[in-house]
Amino acid sequence: MRVARSLQKGQQTRAVILDAALALASHMGLEGLSIGALADVTKMSKSGVFAHFGSREELQIAVVTEYHRKFEEEVFFTSIREPRGLPRLRAMFERWVYRVSQEIDSGCIYISGAVEFDDRPGPVRDALVAMVHAWHSAMSKAIGMAKDEGHLRADADVEQILFELHGLILSLHHDARFMRIPGALPRAGTGFERMVQFYATAAGIAADAEHRRVPSR
Repeated sequence: MRVARSLQKGQQTRAVILDAALALASHMGLEGLSIGALADVTKMSKSGVFAHFGSREELQIAVVTEYHRKFEEEVFFTSIREPRGLPRLRAMFERWVYRVSQEIDSGCIYISGAVEFDDRPGPVRDALVAMVHAWHSAMSKAIGMAKDEGHLRADADVEQILFELHGLILSLHHDARFMRIPGALPRAGTGFERMVQFYATAAGIAADAEHRRVPSR
């Protein structure tokens, strides 16, 4: 029982450190993370922090993994409750936009990490790429399902749609966070609606409109 309690306490302590690291990385970037900075924030000794994360690189990877876990929880797992097709694709994009809107004052680790590690090979970059690729794969699958459901045109290019949707997210983050341009959020929504009008079939538009009339469950 003492061993079990010790393990539980260790897991709780690690979770506290990881939460603090995630907050620091959101504001300072992954490169701003250090064992010393975390020790100051958590009021722990450097050796205490080091015991849970044996290196700065291991800490950075743990932060990327935790960020991805929360992203999936807030964006992906809530969206897949929606019907396949355009309603689910809309849910995924709108929750993605909402997540970015909540990070305007802190920053998106996917986006800031891409800037920090775009030309720096290594385990941290590999972890970032893997997480972003996992999300893009989920979006591509949702787009493909929308085609299969007859909600998007048969000739719609899945990768092109993904590229356009990701472009809207990058523009939103840039204009809202860096440029502080008012109205960036509704512009992202307008961009999505234009994408729907261009790629959607009559059946897809009807299914999307019908689903939006039904109160959220």
